[in-house]
Amino acid sequence: MFHSPKNKKRGRPKGAKNKRRGRPPKEQSFFPEDHEELLARVSPRMRRAVFLVLFFIAGALGILSIFGGAGILGRYYKLVLVNIFGWAYFCVPFFILALAYFILRSERYHLRKWNYFGAFLLVLNLVALFQLVLARETSFAEMKGVAGGGYLGFAATFFLQKFLGFWGSLVLVIGFFVLGFLLTFNISLKKAAESAKDGLTDLGAKLKSRDSIEIKDLDGEKNLAANAALAQAIKREKKRDRPWINLPVDLNLKNQEKKTAEVADASWSLPPSTLLKEARGKPVSGNIRLRSQIIQKTLSDFGISVEMAEVHIGPTVTQYTLKPATGVKLRQITTLQNDLSLALAAHPIRIEAPIPGKSLVGIEVPNQEVALVRLKDILMSSQFYGLTSALKIALGKDVAGNPVAVDLERMPHLLIGGATGSGKSVCLNTVILSLLYQCSPRELKFILVDPKRVEMTSYNNLPHLLTPVVTDPKKTVNALKWAVKEMDRRFQVLSEAGKRNIAGFNAACIPEDRLPYIVVVIDELADLMAVAANEVEAAIVRLAQMARATGIHLVVATQRPSVDVITGLIKANITSRIAFNVASQIDSRTIIDGAGADKLLGNGDMLFISSTEGKPKRIQGALVSDSEIEAIVKFLGKQEAPEFNAEVTEKQGRLSTNGLVLTGDEAEIDDELFGEAKELVIQSGKASASLLQRRLKVGYARAARLLDYLEEQGIVGPADGAKPRDILTKSGVEIISPNGGSEAPASSGLAEEDLERIRTFEDQERNNGNY
Repeated sequence: MFHSPKNKKRGRPKGAKNKRRGRPPKEQSFFPEDHEELLARVSPRMRRAVFLVLFFIAGALGILSIFGGAGILGRYYKLVLVNIFGWAYFCVPFFILALAYFILRSERYHLRKWNYFGAFLLVLNLVALFQLVLARETSFAEMKGVAGGGYLGFAATFFLQKFLGFWGSLVLVIGFFVLGFLLTFNISLKKAAESAKDGLTDLGAKLKSRDSIEIKDLDGEKNLAANAALAQAIKREKKRDRPWINLPVDLNLKNQEKKTAEVADASWSLPPSTLLKEARGKPVSGNIRLRSQIIQKTLSDFGISVEMAEVHIGPTVTQYTLKPATGVKLRQITTLQNDLSLALAAHPIRIEAPIPGKSLVGIEVPNQEVALVRLKDILMSSQFYGLTSALKIALGKDVAGNPVAVDLERMPHLLIGGATGSGKSVCLNTVILSLLYQCSPRELKFILVDPKRVEMTSYNNLPHLLTPVVTDPKKTVNALKWAVKEMDRRFQVLSEAGKRNIAGFNAACIPEDRLPYIVVVIDELADLMAVAANEVEAAIVRLAQMARATGIHLVVATQRPSVDVITGLIKANITSRIAFNVASQIDSRTIIDGAGADKLLGNGDMLFISSTEGKPKRIQGALVSDSEIEAIVKFLGKQEAPEFNAEVTEKQGRLSTNGLVLTGDEAEIDDELFGEAKELVIQSGKASASLLQRRLKVGYARAARLLDYLEEQGIVGPADGAKPRDILTKSGVEIISPNGGSEAPASSGLAEEDLERIRTFEDQERNNGNY
C-alpha cells in the first residue's frame, strides 16, 4: 500500500511541477534559438531606423565631447576616441554622422559592400598616416601618450615600418588611402584626377581674377575678364564631353538634362525632369539566407544536388541563383516549380533555366514588399543615355534592379500583349513619354489610335500629333493606309537622294528638309481586327516589313492575345514583343512563343523578347501617373500648337492583299486572275462561282470575290436567285460608262430602253452562235 523510497524517487520530476505552476523550464530562453528567425521578425526598415538613431547619437556626442560640451561622459568618450584614433579622433564623429546620412538616404545612393569596405580602408589608412607623420614609434614602449594615430595607428604601422621602413610604409599607406577613397565614393582614378585638375584650374582662375582687381587699366581688366570667361567656357565644354557613367544618377541630373537638350533643335525646350515623380521605398525580399537554405533542402529532398550562388534583389522579385551538380538535368529542376512554391510559401515563382550567359539556374521569388519603378529613374540612368539612338525607350528595371532601355530604331517595331489591368496602357504611356523627352515636333510625329476612347485623351493637345487621337476604327484603317502611302513616298525620296535610310538622308539635308520619324501607337488591335481584319493585317505587315528604313515604326498593343488577333504574319514581322500577365500558357505562347507570362505578378511585371535576345527578359515596368502625363503635355503645348494633317484619316482607297494602296480603277480590282476570269466569262457566256473554281483552280471564296469584281465592273449582272447571271458585255467589247470606267449599265446612268436594246442584241447574237 505504501510506496517504497525507490518508487518515490520515480515521482513527478521537478520540471513537471514547475510546469504545473506555470513557470517556464530553466533551459528555455526568452530569445529563440534561431537568431535569424528573431532578425526576420524585425523589418529591414525598423533595423535601419535603429542603426540610424544609434549612429546619430554617437556622432553628436563625439562632436560635443570635442568641445567639452558633453559632461563627464563626454570626457570619457573623448578619451576613448583619442586613445584609439590619436590625432585623427576629431574626424571620427563627422565620419559617423556621414555614415548615418548615407543610411538615411540609402534609396538615393545605393551603397554596396565595397563602399563600406572602402570607408574602412579610408579610416584605417588615415590614422596610419597620422602615425607615420606625427609619431614614428617602432615599439609599444616608445608610444608617447596619444600622439600620432593612437593605438589603431600604431597597430597598423608597426609591422609596416619593421619590414618596409618609413618611406615604403608611407607609399603603401597613401596608396591604400587613395584606394579607400575611390571605393567609398565609387569613382574612377581618371575622374578623380580630372576633378583635382579642375579644382586647381578654378583656384588659379580665382587667384588671377583677384590679382586683376588691383590693375587700374580698364582695358587690361577687360582682357583679363575675357580670358577668364574663355577659360571657364572651355572648362564647361570639357565637363560636358566627359563621361559620367560611374557617378551616382542624381549627382548628374543637370548634366543629363543638358545632354538631352542637345538632341532637339535649339528652338524647342524638352520637358524638365522635375515634372516626373521620384521613386520611394525599397523592395523587401524577406530572409534571404533562410530562403536559400529552403531551396537547397527542397531540391536535395528530391535527389538534386545544387550549390547556391549569388542573390539578386529586384523591385518585384528576388532571383536566387544556383549551380546544379554534374549530371543533373535542367528538366529535373523545372518540374519542381510547384514544390518549390509550396516550400517557400510564395506564389507564383518562375524558374529561368539556364540564365543567359551563365551556367546557373535562376529561381525568381516574389518580394514581400515591392518597390515602385518610376520613369525618372530610367530616363536619368547611364543605361538610357548609353544608347546613341534618337528613339530610346525606357522600359523599367530587371530582376537585379538595373535600369533597362531599348532602341526603337533597332527593334524596329513593338508588339505588346497581356490581360486587362496588367500594365499595357501604362507601358504605352512610358513609350510615348520616353520619346517626348528626346525629340521635338520637327523630329518626331505620332499617330495615336485609341479605340477604347479613354486611354489617350490626355494627348490631344500634343504638338507632335499628325492627327487628333483616332478613336473610330474606320479612320484608323485610313490612317494605316496613309502610313503605307507615306512609306512609299519616302522610299521614292530616298531613292532620288541616293540614301539608304532616313538617318543618312537627314544628315545630308538642311533642318527644314529633314523627314521626321513617325511612330504609330495602337492601344487595342483586337477592335480593329474585328472591323477590318484583312486591311489592318495587310497594312501592319507591310509597314513591319519595309518601314524601318523610312523612319516609320509601329507600337501595337492588345488585351486579347489570340491567334485571330496576333496572326502568324504579324508575329513573323514584329520580332520585339512584350508579354504582361496572361491567363494561360497558350496566350503566353501566342505572344512570346513560350511559357512564362502566366507566372507574372501583374502591375507592370513583363517579359521582353527581341531579335537580339534569345530568351525572354523579366522587367518591372516603369510607372507613369496621369498627373505626370498632363503636366508634360501642358508644358509642351505651351510652346507650340499641334498642326494636324487632314489627309491622314481621309479615305485612301482600298488596300490590296500584299499591302499596296490601290486608287482609282486599281482600287476596285485586287486579283491577278481578274483578266482571265473576265475572258472566261465572256467566252463561255456563263458566270458562276463553280465555273471559275473549275477553270481557274481556285477556292470558292476567291471565285465569289472575282464574281463580285466582275459585277462591279459591269461585266456580269447581279445574282437573281437560282437564275444564272446575265453577261452584260460582248466579247472583247466593254460597255463604257459616261465616267469612262467599266461599270455596270444599271449604275452608269443608261436609260431603261438602252438596257433593253442591249439585252435584245445579246440574245440575237447568242441565238446565232456568235456570242
